[in-house]
Amino acid sequence: MAGGSSASGAVGNPAGVKIVVAGDAKTGKSSLIVTAAAENFPTSIPPVLPPTRLPEDLYPDRVPVTIFDTSSSPEHRGKLVEQLTKADAVVLTYACDRPETLDRLSSFWLPELRRLEVKVPVIVVGCMLDKRGDQQPVSLEQVMSPIMQQFREIETCIECSAVNHIQIPEVFYYAQKAVLHPTAPLFDQEQQVLKPRCVRALKRIFILCDNDRDGALSDAELNDFQVKCFNAPLQPSEIVGVKRVVREKLPEGVDERGLTLTGFLFLHALFIEKGRLETTWTVLRKFGYNNEIKLRDDQLPPPIKKYPDQSVELTNEAVDFLKKIFFTYDVDSDGALRSAELEDLFSTAPENPWNKAPYEDAAEKTALGGLSVDGFLSLWALMMLLDPIHCIETLIYIGYGGDPSSAMRVTRRRRLDRKKQQTDRNVHLCYVFGPKEAGKSALLNSFIGKPFTEVYVSTTGDRYAVNVVDLPSGHKKILVLREIPEEGVKDLLSARDSLAACDVAIFVHDSSRETSWEKATEMLVDVAGQGESSGYEVPCLIVAAKDDLDPYLTEIQDSTRVSQDMGVEAPIPLSTKLGDLSNIFQRIVWAAERPHLSIPETVAGKSRKQYHRLISRSLVFVSVGAAVAVVGLAAYRVYAARKNTSS
Repeated sequence: MAGGSSASGAVGNPAGVKIVVAGDAKTGKSSLIVTAAAENFPTSIPPVLPPTRLPEDLYPDRVPVTIFDTSSSPEHRGKLVEQLTKADAVVLTYACDRPETLDRLSSFWLPELRRLEVKVPVIVVGCMLDKRGDQQPVSLEQVMSPIMQQFREIETCIECSAVNHIQIPEVFYYAQKAVLHPTAPLFDQEQQVLKPRCVRALKRIFILCDNDRDGALSDAELNDFQVKCFNAPLQPSEIVGVKRVVREKLPEGVDERGLTLTGFLFLHALFIEKGRLETTWTVLRKFGYNNEIKLRDDQLPPPIKKYPDQSVELTNEAVDFLKKIFFTYDVDSDGALRSAELEDLFSTAPENPWNKAPYEDAAEKTALGGLSVDGFLSLWALMMLLDPIHCIETLIYIGYGGDPSSAMRVTRRRRLDRKKQQTDRNVHLCYVFGPKEAGKSALLNSFIGKPFTEVYVSTTGDRYAVNVVDLPSGHKKILVLREIPEEGVKDLLSARDSLAACDVAIFVHDSSRETSWEKATEMLVDVAGQGESSGYEVPCLIVAAKDDLDPYLTEIQDSTRVSQDMGVEAPIPLSTKLGDLSNIFQRIVWAAERPHLSIPETVAGKSRKQYHRLISRSLVFVSVGAAVAVVGLAAYRVYAARKNTSS
């Protein structure tokens, strides 16, 4: 792995690099730019230069570089801000013979960049080095170290002289390099180690290049890697030299099979420490990574085109891959992936996607805290449902080698499912509505095997629970429960297609409190009305929670009346405290699989249907009358024709 510079670095910014030069007045900005472009010190310079393009062959990457001069005067403030916010890199200048201009970097310019949220590499340049002379023997490192500690966005510091042409080309080389081959994503300067995301990406690349999966890159594999990344093979002597360097510094970096992962990572750290970041960036970009060390968009499937009432599911091919991955990483063969095993599984992705909401506590854990196969596949199903592109991206990170589009399928529209009175979905999404303290969270907890607790904790945002449901038919379906907090119902229903993604809605109320029932009923009417007006009608079930408590006095009459009036099943009693769940999850799936049933009707909806029915009948009568008139007219014409003929 000899590395080297490569034009492939241009992938980081194919449109070219825009460098903005800023700083106090008379700190040498314009002289610096003209001298870099013309290679001569200018005799006369306008106050602010027009955009200046550097020759493309000036630097090895051959990427277009355009430099924008700026004025620090108050009347040009707007233009300065506009240029800074569009910059790929900023060169901040100070005059070597005027210490106050250096102080202004930390007192004004660098804080101002942060205030403007200019998050690009900064190159600090001391101009007019020829004017300083020897009266200030303090080294640049001593002067800049405190500033660089405070402002980590500073990539490099350099001093130059336009008059004597000292280090002028280097200024913009470092600026261009900071854009095309930035240090920050790869290396922690303080700890002097590769950053975690860089390590994860390099580990994935190592595994992809380890064709025989023996945990090391043989000489042949190392050579293939070199050809792929740098378009040039390694000579046998070079391979020997690479391995010798690694073995001397890190004995475990090489074994009898070849270069180990440890050695591979060590080499990249070595390149970066020596300032050869372009080597690591070339490797990353050859394997499809962008500047955030995530896969570029061209490595992923295009945005998925679907109607709001369609969903995305894993294909059988993807499920088979995931089952294989599960058992590969279940090192102790206990039928569950514990935390360390899961971290290992996701160690080639930028991060473990399940360490945060909504996935963190969404699936059932085993007694020892691991994920069973069902729990593992359930979380993948949830991820594909909520964020298909991220799901596909993560599949690629962990080794899915097929065509990305072969891992997903878009389901049939729910409207068509209702017409056909069946669905072919494997994953059903259920919205769980209900007032505060009705028992929504307890229901979700029971679904994923969490023990019942008397302690009430209000759910403030959306929460999901996902699990496999075994049906009496012997089939398995994945059910996703989405808890909608009471205060979130209004916002949810404000969007016309808010119910399009929902297969079933359930309305949970505390059966011992009349106010809870009233609020749940209001939500049911609102949801039913939204479904009727938007065309996204949803099967609905009513859940009478806390059945272990005494019901309020008129509970039976009220619930019977509402369920009969709206045409839905009578409330399903259950007690999460006693573990008596009345097969609620199977019943939810049953309703989802018969999307034409259990759809509630409001009074307005019934009136609308009755009106349409009357209109339809009227049209039928009109049509029949019109048909009779047409037939009569035709008969008359035939009769008249015959009469004329006979006469």
